[in-house]
Amino acid sequence: MTVDLLRTPFLGTFLRWRHARTALQIGMLAVAIAVIFDGLFGPQLGPRNLAGVLPWLHWRGMVVLAILLFGNFFCMACPFMLTRRAGKTLLPGDRNWPTALKSKWLAAALLILFFWAYEAFDIWTSPWWSAWVALAYFVGAFVIDGLFKGAAFCKYICPIGHFHFINATLSPFEVAVRQPDICSGCRTKDCISGRRDRGIPLPVLAREEPALVPLPAQPPGAKIQNGCELWLFQQKKVGNVDCTFCMECIQACPHGNVGILSRQPASELWKDPLRSGIGRFSQRPDLAFLALIMVSTAFLNAFGMVAPVYATLDWITSTLGIANEVARVGVLMITGTVILPVLLAGAAAWISRTASGSGRSVVAEATRFVYGLIPLGFGMWLAHHLFHFLLGALTIVPLGKSYLRDLGLGPAKGTAGVDPVNWAVPPLIPEAWLAPLELFFIELGLLVSLVVLWRIARRDNSDRRAARLAFAPWGGLAVALSLIGIWLLLQPMEMRGTMMGG
Repeated sequence: MTVDLLRTPFLGTFLRWRHARTALQIGMLAVAIAVIFDGLFGPQLGPRNLAGVLPWLHWRGMVVLAILLFGNFFCMACPFMLTRRAGKTLLPGDRNWPTALKSKWLAAALLILFFWAYEAFDIWTSPWWSAWVALAYFVGAFVIDGLFKGAAFCKYICPIGHFHFINATLSPFEVAVRQPDICSGCRTKDCISGRRDRGIPLPVLAREEPALVPLPAQPPGAKIQNGCELWLFQQKKVGNVDCTFCMECIQACPHGNVGILSRQPASELWKDPLRSGIGRFSQRPDLAFLALIMVSTAFLNAFGMVAPVYATLDWITSTLGIANEVARVGVLMITGTVILPVLLAGAAAWISRTASGSGRSVVAEATRFVYGLIPLGFGMWLAHHLFHFLLGALTIVPLGKSYLRDLGLGPAKGTAGVDPVNWAVPPLIPEAWLAPLELFFIELGLLVSLVVLWRIARRDNSDRRAARLAFAPWGGLAVALSLIGIWLLLQPMEMRGTMMGG
C-alpha cells in the first residue's frame, strides 16, 4: 500500500501548509546564526563551540537518519534558500546557466575540494573556519541564484545538496504524482511553469482525491506560486535525484495531484527511464562519476580518522618527497577519491563488458553499473556518522549551557574558576551496541548493492548467463569494499567534535 505523507495525521497537516518549508528554514536559519556567531566570537576550542560541534557531529548524524527514514529533509529545510530568495528579489536573476556547466562535473569537483579542505585544514577543529564556510554558503546561494535563472546553485553547485541527491536514491519516499492520468489531461502544467491567479478555488492539497478541473491553458494574472525551479516536470519525474523536496510543485498543482509518496528504496538505481531534468542514468557519465566520488569519500572520510592514515601520509612524504601537510592530504584525496576508484571501476567495467560480450565501451559499462555501489557507500556513511552521533549527541546539553553562559544568560564560573558545566555525557545507546550496529549498516548496504547490481545486469542482458558474467566483477568489487569498510570500522577512531577527541 502506498503511503502519502501529505495524508498522514499531524505531519500531513503541517506539510500541506503553504508556509511549512519557510517555517522549517527559519528554524534552521536561527541555528545557523547561532553557529556563525559562536564560531566567530565564541571560544575557539572546537568541542566547546557550536560551530565546532553542530555542523560536524549533530547535523551529519541527523542527515543520514533523515535520508534513511524519510528523504531529502534537510534540503527542504535548508536555510541557505532564504538568501537565495533574497537574491531572486534583489538581483535580476535573468541569465542562463552556462551550457558548458550543465552537468555534475563541477559539483563532483567541488565535493572533492570540500573534503580535501575539511581534512587538510582540520576545519572541524576551527570554529572560526566553520563559521566562514557557512557564511560562504549563504553568499554563494545569494549571488548565484540572484544572477541565474532557476535554482542553479542547488542543481549544479552545492556539494551538500548533491550528497543528499545521490544518497536519497535509497530513501523510502519521493515527491511524485498520485494519478498519472490527471497529469496527462492537464493543459496548464503549473507544476513546472508555476501557478497564476485564475480566480478559481484550488482543492485541498491532500485530504481528497485529485480531480481534473478544466482550466485555461494560458491563464491571465500574476504568478502566485513558482513551479519546480530545478526543471523536474512531475509527469516525467522519476526518483529523488535533483529533488530538494521544496514542495513548490505540490503547492502549484491546481488538481492536488502531487504527494510525498512511499516507494521501494533503491529501485530508481536499476531502472533507466528517460527522467525529466536528468535524462537516462546510463547516459550520464558525469552523474555516475559523482556517485563514484560519493562512495569513495565515504571510505576515505573514515580512513582519515584512524591511525593508519598517519603511516600513509608518512609514506607519501618518504616516497614523493612531499612534506607539506596540505599537499600530502591533497595527494591522498586525489588518489583515494579519483585515481583508485576510477581504476577499480574501469577494471570492473572492462571485465564485465568483455565477459558478457555487451559490446559497450568501458565508460558506458561503468556508467551503467556504478550506481549499484551507492547503497554500500551510504551504508558506510550511515555506520560512520551514526557512530559519532550516538556517542556524542548529548554534548548539545553542556554545549548549550556554555553558549548561554557566554551570552550572560547562564551560570557564571565559580569563585575558584571552576566550570559549573559538566562536559561528561553518556552515549545515546550502550557503547557495546555500536560495533554491531555499524557492521549491520555496512552489510545491509552491501546486500542492497548486490541486489541493485544484479538487477542492472539483468536489465541490460536478456541472457541470464551473460547477466551473471556482467554482475560478477561488480559484485566482487562491492564485497571487497565492504571488507575494507569493516576493517575501518573496527579501528580505534578519533572522536571529533567532543571532549573525547578534538
